[in-house]
Amino acid sequence: MNGKAAPRTVGDGSTRTRLERGRGALGPALALVHTGRAPTRAVLTAELGVTRATAGAVAAELEALGLIRVDSHPSAATGSQGRPSHRLHLAEDGPVVLAGQIHADGLRVALVGLGGRIVATASRRAAVDADPAGALGTVVAAGAELLAATPRRCVGAGLAVPSAMTEPEGAALNPLHLAWPPGSPVREVFADQVRAAGITGPARAGNDVNLTALAEHRHGAGRGARDLLCVATGHTGVGGALVLDGKLHTGSSGLALEVGHLPVRPEGGHRCYCGGRGCLDVETDPHAFLTAAGRDPGPGTSVLQQARDLIRDAYDEPAIRIATELLIDRLGLGLAQLVNILNPDRIILGGLHKALLEADPERLRAVVADRSLWGRSGGVPILPCVLDHNSLVGAAELAWQPVLDDPLRIAP
Repeated sequence: MNGKAAPRTVGDGSTRTRLERGRGALGPALALVHTGRAPTRAVLTAELGVTRATAGAVAAELEALGLIRVDSHPSAATGSQGRPSHRLHLAEDGPVVLAGQIHADGLRVALVGLGGRIVATASRRAAVDADPAGALGTVVAAGAELLAATPRRCVGAGLAVPSAMTEPEGAALNPLHLAWPPGSPVREVFADQVRAAGITGPARAGNDVNLTALAEHRHGAGRGARDLLCVATGHTGVGGALVLDGKLHTGSSGLALEVGHLPVRPEGGHRCYCGGRGCLDVETDPHAFLTAAGRDPGPGTSVLQQARDLIRDAYDEPAIRIATELLIDRLGLGLAQLVNILNPDRIILGGLHKALLEADPERLRAVVADRSLWGRSGGVPILPCVLDHNSLVGAAELAWQPVLDDPLRIAP
């Protein structure tokens, strides 16, 4: 197990009994530490609703599996008057998962540990192979290079794709921004490539914005939200996702929240890939911003980065400011419609939409409040995503989920 200690064989009968009683709590306990909700053994005890002895046995087992570390001496939190408790940390040398992301301008891969911590990352800017097997083979090969440079054990792989993904098949229904055939069996192909590369563990794939929402809900701006709406631009197009009671809402077949095809300029808007006009997908994405600003996409940098750079570095230019305000108004109209339908308790924005929010937050919030019934009743918090490479972190969450469900699956 890469030099890790095997799970301890407990000789004391009462300790063994506590551990057997607590085995069902191993997954929930790891999830609490993974998401930062159990920084100490005392908090873990309270959250699990078990005795201190059982929580101690559970923490010891997770430590023996190489997943967490338990401070040997209890300590009190700064300013706390409570009883000192052992602090819990994610193991810095613990296992990782391989995360990959395909986007219209190329790919990015990363090794991600528990807690959404990116250990290593690499990217390639190139045209995406029209054959899914070729494209995903390139992703896995890039990830294998990262794995070859680390001694840490890999326990799975996850992939983020800019397409609606059917459930349970894992097919890219209509990858509008890639040249892949509709219905490409992405999950199956990815799993085949992962196995062929000798990478162990489950291989899963999902829609990139769904995975952004999952990552931000567990580790970022969406923490604590019950009904979280995420809307984000990719390198091309717009996607949405909804997290309800801690779980992604993907609909009956995985296709829920395709918000990119919500019309915001049905009269006179740009023709959308879906066949309609004036959809969010073509009215508020990076290409739409560059068009509104009178700029042509340049070489060497993704259109997403070019658009964000203009807002950050040239916002005082009239053309850039006008383009920004134009897209804010379009985005606000779309968000208001979603608020009326979904009534979320928080909205988070990613990609170019994050940059639009940060450029003029009051304008965006005013548009949403003015055009939505719920907004007029007090407003919905609208926040920027905070994680770097959140789609990659979300892809990693797919790979970590089997371990969170049953940590013993990684035992030798």
